[in-house]
Amino acid sequence: MTDANPKTVYLKDYTPFGWILESVHLTFRLHPTETRVVSRITFAPNPESHQDRFFLHGESLKLISAKLNGQPCEPEVSPEGLTLTPPTGSFVLETEVEISPATNTALEGLYMSNGMYCTQCEAEGFRKITFYPDRPDVMSIFTVRIEGAEPVLLSNGNKGESGDGFADWHDPWPKPAYLFALVAGDLVNHPDQFKTSSGKDVELNIWVRKGDENKCAFGMKALKASMTWDEEVYGREYDLDIFNIVAVDDFNMGAMENKGLNIFNSSCVLASPETSTDDNFERIEAIIAHEYFHNWTGNRITCRDWFQLCLKEGLTVYRDSQFTSDMRSAPVKRIRDVIDLRGRQFREDGGPLAHAVRPDSFVEINNFYTATVYEKGAELIGMLKTLVGDADYYKALALYFERHDGDAATIEDWLQVFEDVTGRNLKRFKRWYTSAGTPRLLVTEKFKNGRYTLTFKQETPPTPGQPQKKPRVIPIAIGLLAPDGTETHPTTILEMTKRQQSFSFEGLTEKPIPSILREFSAPVILQHDITNAVRAILLAHDTDPFNKWEAGQALRRASLMASITQGAAPDSAFLEAIAKVVRDDTLDPAFRALVLQPMSQDDLAQDLTADGQTPDPRAIYDASETLAQSLAEYLSDSLTRLYAASTVESPYRPDAEGAGKRALNARVLSMITRMDGGKTAQKQFEHADNMSQQLAALNALLAQGHGQDASEAFFTQWQGDRLVMDKWFAAQVAFSEPESAADVAQRLTTHPLFDMKNPNRFRAVFGALAMNHAGFHHISGKGYTLLADWLIKLDAANPQTAARMCTAFQTWARYGATHSDLAKAQLARILATDGLSRDTEEMVSRILEG
Repeated sequence: MTDANPKTVYLKDYTPFGWILESVHLTFRLHPTETRVVSRITFAPNPESHQDRFFLHGESLKLISAKLNGQPCEPEVSPEGLTLTPPTGSFVLETEVEISPATNTALEGLYMSNGMYCTQCEAEGFRKITFYPDRPDVMSIFTVRIEGAEPVLLSNGNKGESGDGFADWHDPWPKPAYLFALVAGDLVNHPDQFKTSSGKDVELNIWVRKGDENKCAFGMKALKASMTWDEEVYGREYDLDIFNIVAVDDFNMGAMENKGLNIFNSSCVLASPETSTDDNFERIEAIIAHEYFHNWTGNRITCRDWFQLCLKEGLTVYRDSQFTSDMRSAPVKRIRDVIDLRGRQFREDGGPLAHAVRPDSFVEINNFYTATVYEKGAELIGMLKTLVGDADYYKALALYFERHDGDAATIEDWLQVFEDVTGRNLKRFKRWYTSAGTPRLLVTEKFKNGRYTLTFKQETPPTPGQPQKKPRVIPIAIGLLAPDGTETHPTTILEMTKRQQSFSFEGLTEKPIPSILREFSAPVILQHDITNAVRAILLAHDTDPFNKWEAGQALRRASLMASITQGAAPDSAFLEAIAKVVRDDTLDPAFRALVLQPMSQDDLAQDLTADGQTPDPRAIYDASETLAQSLAEYLSDSLTRLYAASTVESPYRPDAEGAGKRALNARVLSMITRMDGGKTAQKQFEHADNMSQQLAALNALLAQGHGQDASEAFFTQWQGDRLVMDKWFAAQVAFSEPESAADVAQRLTTHPLFDMKNPNRFRAVFGALAMNHAGFHHISGKGYTLLADWLIKLDAANPQTAARMCTAFQTWARYGATHSDLAKAQLARILATDGLSRDTEEMVSRILEG
């Protein structure tokens, strides 16, 4: 283990840095193993700080020289950074360090990817580039010179002078070091222009490796749409002369919002109909929007410290969700967001890794780039907007931008603008930011003498470090339906502020059917005891698309739970209710596809645990397979018609309408494959002219054991395309039978194209194994052993990715003794590894201790 007592950082200990950085000048002399970085920084005392120790972060740096006000000096250098005694008043510190990008496999700081120099500095990567106060509240204006033989030399801000072997860049906007970026390589650009609302021309470029030029057009279209949308919806205009995006193959995350120079994982920007699915196109559109929107919510206004990470990420996730809803289908987007929230964040909130949206301590900040910070953080923004209304929401945002432009802000700053605009006291709402866990919302009904009363009670289970929970403000969107399904009361917002609270509706002639939590108005678990007959009415008639879908999910869950716990056959009422929706051609095909989407087996395990039962992964798998087969048989007389009606003619277009039809087509194809032995899927695979249809056919064949020939043909066709190969690797594992999933993953690690050091490829194999619920949690424990083996190997090269992949183990304690003992043994083995990184050590310790 690296450190027997790793240091814990606490929110309560925040103090401002003792000096202001008036200017930063950096010179990079690039070399694969001997890059020189010369920094010249002007410091001035910070009147708002009482800190007197001058310390600059620095890791894995070889100090060549240091000068203080032009005179050589000998600072104290440790593995963590540099310390010296500064003079009184302002001063200039110059340092020259040497670093080795080519051997930097952690992909933090300056590193190399396929011969290209690139950086990743969030959260604390800049300290691996030069000595610096590497914290988000230290902001300065950067001027950068890059010297190297590479034809393209890029950094933040606007272009300065350039010539043979050098390029200058100047960013006029103060920024923290985590937003610094540098790229150098043999790249080609996909150029365009954008004219802002004030008439300013902005140069746009997407930079890629040669051969990827034909995969940039959609990304550029998405960027321009994002720029227009942010002007129209939030009044935010771009503020530099140029905006660059660079595609990088080796990248730990999806993308990074560095000021004026966004660096993207190749999978999040490169797209073509032949190589990308509809989901890829939508994800690319959303991520490009997300990183661009950070220009204001993250860059111009950043976070004071990393505890405030949700301030920039939650708000920006909410904004990119708004954007996708406007570009595509708002109801479908909302349903997908909730599926993701429940599958990832609710799971996190209910386990050993639970933490507040704004945590109060951490050991390694990289471990808090989580679904809680991002997705739950976005849900809090949505709740605020619901509570204050659209008009006051946008007034508050305008005030936020005006008041805090150029600031490193806090959650308190954020909530204050809403209080100032609306006059509301948001002290109780703030508990959503400071308290972990997912509230349970219990509902009871009473109808008497024309008065209908709903009583809500909120309870939040204990989470690590927070045994007691105070009540939160919960906006409950509700509508009422008559017994025949007619809506009698449109959506209204009930504001729950107490632990238990009742709301009444007067003047009713009969007991209504409530449609509760419309649009999923709060991230809670609703517990409402209603019959399947009522759920069927909601599925058939609810005017709220989310609750309409939710009713179908509740029917599916009830049928599956009965099968798992009682061995019951699939519920015929469920089959008929789903069939009616799927056969209704007036409904959005994308919505119908979501109604057909199987329930996550991990979610079912979570539900069983909540009911006080011990989930059996194999029993969950068997019940899910039985239900899927029964649904295919029930719809057998309609499948051919549905398949034909949802088949989209060429040419392919990545728009919402076509994507929705193809999504339904894929669901129908998977059912047909259960009935015809793969004949239809094989034909589609052979004739598909786009990746959405080709991969859907391959997945359908693999899921039913008919995919060997198609898999070999797919590999032969696409082995030269690294991003398509990620899909191939993932599909082999994802659609394996539980008994063979770990064996397939093991076999793929010996494939010549498997590269542990490439995060995309590692996640393709082991992310798919973790998602194969019954395969990963196989009773033999071989899934646990295999993943532990590879996490130990990866940790030595890339601690950040290894630590994040440890989350596959976070539910280990909910299974029976055989499973949990096997998983616990592997976690202990990881923790006992010599030289284990701080990242992985913290994650495994929390998983075990929780």
